[in-house]
Amino acid sequence: MSRIAVLGAGAWGTALAISLARRGGHSVVLWSFLPELAEEMKDTGVNSLFLPGYIVPADVLVTADLAKAVKAAEIVLCVTPSEHLRGVVGQIAPLLSEDQIVVSAAKGLEKTSLLRMSQVIASLTANPCGVLSGPSFAAEVAAGIPTAIVAAGAPAVAQSIQRVFSSPTLRIYTNDDVTGVELGGALKNVIALAAGVVHGLNQGNNAAAALITRGIAEITRLAVACGGRRQTLAGLSGLGDLVLTCTGSLSRNRMVGIELGKGRQLATILEEMNGKVAEGVLSTAAALGLAARYGVEMPITEQMDAILHRGKSPKVAIHELMTRPGKDE
Repeated sequence: MSRIAVLGAGAWGTALAISLARRGGHSVVLWSFLPELAEEMKDTGVNSLFLPGYIVPADVLVTADLAKAVKAAEIVLCVTPSEHLRGVVGQIAPLLSEDQIVVSAAKGLEKTSLLRMSQVIASLTANPCGVLSGPSFAAEVAAGIPTAIVAAGAPAVAQSIQRVFSSPTLRIYTNDDVTGVELGGALKNVIALAAGVVHGLNQGNNAAAALITRGIAEITRLAVACGGRRQTLAGLSGLGDLVLTCTGSLSRNRMVGIELGKGRQLATILEEMNGKVAEGVLSTAAALGLAARYGVEMPITEQMDAILHRGKSPKVAIHELMTRPGKDE
């Protein structure tokens, strides 16, 4: 029986713990940064803060003790927001044995260093590292609705993740293009913000389709420049995740964009999210930093950054995108 530690009791971490427990064959530990949330889940079996309405099985060990969570785990799955990953991995690194696999399920870029999440992990520990990404709303995974995602890493690592997480309701594909998989997951959040803006402004389906299509072109340019493979961005962790996040009603990034399109202020929108995270808000500036480093043009990301951080009118941003000089597709 494998022991799996899930670090982060947000919606996605809780959903993955539920999925692993439903599959069976594992000892699952779910770590919460908030002791009061850990106590609530132990007492009621429900994460009312981040994933209400879904029962955390009684055989999932819920704890606020980080050392207890990672002890003897075959896989340590990090599902913390990207801005907190370095702090959490820094705490567990001295506790890990050399054969424990550390997996990132966070979709973001570190704001200051511009590092991908697996690079953050590699900067802190020499343990084998992998990535879990793809089109996946937490509530649907928790409900057991069929979902397909990607495990990325060295072949042996990716295959270990595939073996442990695969179930009749969660299909795992493997890929050794960690760069492409991670950048697909991080950058789609930026485009999803823009898709929300288009919806909030009632710009219609033509505009939404154009945005998604040009968005994947933009993501692919940067991913390839960083060493990723073009075909990865046509797969689940690229186009698949982008379509879901740009069109699905459960997307937090899209929701933030919708509210921005309606003219609301970012600070107010984020305050009303009650601790839930829209990773695209943090990833936009980092994406532009990478684009500048590699000389990649990212016009949608540039306009989204101006809306988020410089108070630009969404209507003006769309006008400027539409009136750029003509290009070949």
